[in-house]
Amino acid sequence: MKFPAMQPLAFVDLETTGGSSTQDSITEIGIVLVDDSGVREWSQLINPQTRIPFYIEQMTGITNAMVAEAPPFDAIAEEVDTLLRDRLFIAHNARFDYGFLKNAFKRLGMTFQPSVLCTVKLSRAFYPEYPYHNLDSLIERYRLTANGRRRALADAQLIHQFWTHLSNCFSPSTLNDTVQQLVNRSSLPSHIDPLLIHELPEGPGVYLFYGENNLPLYIGKSINIKQRVLSHFSADHRHSKEMSLSQQLRRIDWIETAGELGALLTEAKLIKQLTPIHNRRLRRKEDLCAWQLLQENEQLRPKLIWANDLDFGAQNNLYGLYHSQRDAQKALRGIADQYQLCLSIFGLEKTVKGRACFAHQIRKCKGACVGHEQPLQHAARLLAAMTKLKLATWPYRSAVGIKEGDELHIIDHWCYLGTAKQEADVHELLASGRPAFDRDMYLMLNKALKKSTVISLASLQKMNHSFSG
Repeated sequence: MKFPAMQPLAFVDLETTGGSSTQDSITEIGIVLVDDSGVREWSQLINPQTRIPFYIEQMTGITNAMVAEAPPFDAIAEEVDTLLRDRLFIAHNARFDYGFLKNAFKRLGMTFQPSVLCTVKLSRAFYPEYPYHNLDSLIERYRLTANGRRRALADAQLIHQFWTHLSNCFSPSTLNDTVQQLVNRSSLPSHIDPLLIHELPEGPGVYLFYGENNLPLYIGKSINIKQRVLSHFSADHRHSKEMSLSQQLRRIDWIETAGELGALLTEAKLIKQLTPIHNRRLRRKEDLCAWQLLQENEQLRPKLIWANDLDFGAQNNLYGLYHSQRDAQKALRGIADQYQLCLSIFGLEKTVKGRACFAHQIRKCKGACVGHEQPLQHAARLLAAMTKLKLATWPYRSAVGIKEGDELHIIDHWCYLGTAKQEADVHELLASGRPAFDRDMYLMLNKALKKSTVISLASLQKMNHSFSG
């Protein structure tokens, strides 16, 4: 691959209708082309074929009226492709501009795969002593000439001026070597120190993405933290979630674990505690309920029980786990329909005494409501239908540990208390009490206990052996 001393350059800036490369559109392209022939400029307003939001109009100065008669991107795509072909694509926060162009070309069935250089990273590489590397900071620091700031060509000109500044301050070989390292390096978002790539562990654990404050944006797990973290940004131009993370990200932390189970448990616990905005699947849901089968006179009837009222981990007569009464009733109605059970017996349909339920009238109930089926028979079929939904009863007398490497995950009645690395940690975790019963944690632990080395904690005098064995 050729680099600056030999390869033609394209300094690029875009204006858009918003921040998502998969949902928003380009409104202007500005390009400064540099090669052996000299410097030339190209710019074009583009009709985004959607309205520009008012706040974007105010920020860029590009109004809906200005782009009304401009060509759409597909009308100029071939020209843009020709201008940028075989050139090093240089932009400030290049992930943004590259992502928008790549998606715009992709929608037309065109491939766009230039070598990309981010001048935020270039500035950080040459001037690590400065805390800020945004374009406004570069303008002030190096007295760059801003003409029509926030317009595409003006910002492309500023990027070119910064490049000229570097060319005057550093030897061609130094500039060349630095660019080559940045272009070849696996990409991290512009606000993240590129040296972090060398610090990320390649073993199992949990990683946390932070924005401007101390609340995480996203928490994830992997058996290879480094590989997983980098994978978020290798395709961020294709997914609006990854693009949003990339733009907001300011810091990455991680917690190493002994194995995959430790990563899984730590991720789930942290997501419940910290509720990061980009995690949805494992975020805490406060309400949890299940069906309990109770004998009432001759009938066996399901009663909805809430986790706040009963110790779910200790019970042996609970079926299903639901986050709302509506979900629980929907599931029970589905079971009744599948097994020809009676909604009237369940209390989900009101009927006049002695009159059949609606399902029996259409032959979807065997008639327990009007005595056509004996209560014992209906109860037996209900039990059989609910068997697959039955919650496992905690199978141990007390808390246990799951051995993984040099760690011991402490579990009590399907609740994860924490991970111990020495005996004192075990005592502390057992004394801390159990957290609330959680559906996701129950499902994880129920699966893990079946294939893990389980150590009873009923007698702690054997603990030293447990950690060393």
